[in-house]
Amino acid sequence: MSSYLDQIQWNEDGLVPVITQDAHSGRVLTQAWLNREALQTAVQENRAVYWSRSRTKLWRKGEESGNIQKLVEVLLDCDNDSVCYTVEQIGGIACHTGRESCFYKKLSNGAWQVVDPVLKDPSEMYNK
Repeated sequence: MSSYLDQIQWNEDGLVPVITQDAHSGRVLTQAWLNREALQTAVQENRAVYWSRSRTKLWRKGEESGNIQKLVEVLLDCDNDSVCYTVEQIGGIACHTGRESCFYKKLSNGAWQVVDPVLKDPSEMYNK
């Protein structure tokens, strides 16, 4: 019997994209990446865990900011090459810019317009 991890079509770097969606509102919060360890850890810990390509390590959402994403369900697309986390966003902020969602820019008349306010100054969430 194969593991649920073996059924995923990982790319040549051993990753798949993951979209994170708010379980209550349906809003798309983030897009990130998973490797096998990140997905397995997320399932075990019942929280959103990602693979940080820039830091080359597991990234437990909220480990620095406190804005944890409690895992509600994990979905796999029809091609087995993209994952969706549905989460309960603790603290109401998913983006490192202090906004509800990372998708806060809307294309309007050929230009990107910021459509979401900053809910919390990032300097208050991160020790940089």
